[in-house]
Amino acid sequence: MAKLNFNPIKKHVIEFARRFSEDEVTSLSAQLSYFFLLSLFPLLIFIVALASYLPIDYLRLLEMMSAYIPVEAMQLIENFLFETMDSSGGGLLSIAIIGTIWSASNGINAIMRALNKAYDVEENRSFILGRLIAISLLLSVLLLIVVALLLPVFGRMIGVYIFSFFGASEQFISVWNGLRWVISSSIFFVVFLYLYKMAPNAKVYFKDAIWGALFATVGWQVSSYGFSLYVNTMGNYAATYGSLGGVIILMLWFYISGIIIILGGEINAMVADHRGRLKT
Repeated sequence: MAKLNFNPIKKHVIEFARRFSEDEVTSLSAQLSYFFLLSLFPLLIFIVALASYLPIDYLRLLEMMSAYIPVEAMQLIENFLFETMDSSGGGLLSIAIIGTIWSASNGINAIMRALNKAYDVEENRSFILGRLIAISLLLSVLLLIVVALLLPVFGRMIGVYIFSFFGASEQFISVWNGLRWVISSSIFFVVFLYLYKMAPNAKVYFKDAIWGALFATVGWQVSSYGFSLYVNTMGNYAATYGSLGGVIILMLWFYISGIIIILGGEINAMVADHRGRLKT
């Protein structure tokens, strides 16, 4: 019986560990968590303010977010939104748009710098071009959030409406009820793919970016769910940090998310390097 050759796997693991250390993944993830926190609340204001103009109950959107975000962090977010909506005036949406674009694009810029490090390239794009790329990526992320949240909440309603024209059976509607979760994950994958394609200041091929996008899609959902489960069942941050417990949990969640995003970029850079297609 032929023996399995684990040398190639070992080689890739060693290279991955070297990149993890040399590219300071944990330090960059800490920076990303800071920008993510600054971007979160203007983004939430924008989404809730926009939902007020649409036939959407934002409370149900918050309910869907709770599947990924720990309870204490969700309480912080909900309290912030309730206070904001109670004290807001008619100009909330316009203010939220400005705040979201500026704050969240800074977070995207941080991701761009982190991915440039993964590809060992310098950022030489102009400020205007870099900001335009960041805004376009931001709009993609907003689309991801809206659609990924709308499908689980309104998926059945949409399915019944669409397939009513074709006389679909109740059994087929049940299948659609499960497929909408797959569609949500597919949207995550597409946005991550676009992020890894456009963010680095390097020529990135879709064939190389697929692997990092797949890792980020699965890794982010699994890690978010796992972290939420851990905090809700075993981690008592409120007892340790008091009223700051929700902020600490948010920062830890953003930190884990940053690691997943950067590792996806590292995987793409490794694939491109091994295929000899890494061009700056």
